[in-house]
Amino acid sequence: MKARIIVKGLVLILSLALLGYLFKTSDLGNSVNEAWIDARVRGHGVNGALLFLLMGGVFTALGLPRQIIAFLGGYAFSVGLGTLLGTLAALLGCILNFVYARFFGQGLLRARLGARAGRFDRFIHEHPFSMTVLIRLLPVGSNLLTNLVAGISSIRPAHFFLGTLLGYLPQTLVFALVGSGVHIAPALKLALAIGLFLVSGALGAYLYRRFRHGQSLGDQVDAALDETDTGVARESLSK
Repeated sequence: MKARIIVKGLVLILSLALLGYLFKTSDLGNSVNEAWIDARVRGHGVNGALLFLLMGGVFTALGLPRQIIAFLGGYAFSVGLGTLLGTLAALLGCILNFVYARFFGQGLLRARLGARAGRFDRFIHEHPFSMTVLIRLLPVGSNLLTNLVAGISSIRPAHFFLGTLLGYLPQTLVFALVGSGVHIAPALKLALAIGLFLVSGALGAYLYRRFRHGQSLGDQVDAALDETDTGVARESLSK
């Protein structure tokens, strides 16, 4: 896995940690808390949780990084509940994208993303559930684009949604931990989050190399993960 991919993830973690610090120590943080999190989500029980799910689902469906929703989940709730709600919110966004692509966007999206959908089909053909988990573990790629491509592919919704749910959990835990007010030293919390991010990213890259069996999700993914078998990638693109 290339260093720039790792650095990009670490910069996101550190920037969100800084944002969390500002939330707690600055006037900006206080106004954000009162205007949104404290006023509408935190401490509002089921209603607050449902509002967070709806907000997170819509925003991720529109392309907001799911890591930010996970961070806000950790900030508004505990680490455990924030991870659960952040994952479900991202899954809701995934479902919205998938349903739109499968039932309403076939014509336009197939003209633009048909080749990607073909690669996706070949990649997940034998083991759609486990390969979806693998894709979600990778620290590269566009979440929105993956959802749309899956929608115009032949994958069964149940396989894609369950694989997505499981594959989302590690990174959601990382960013919920960064955003949470858990009572451990901030430096230790940040170090733990960085460690979990590196482990989950390395696991995704290892599984991709181990189980792709000559298939590719594309040249960009292979290049980001330091895959050198570009011939295989080009061949898969031309099929």
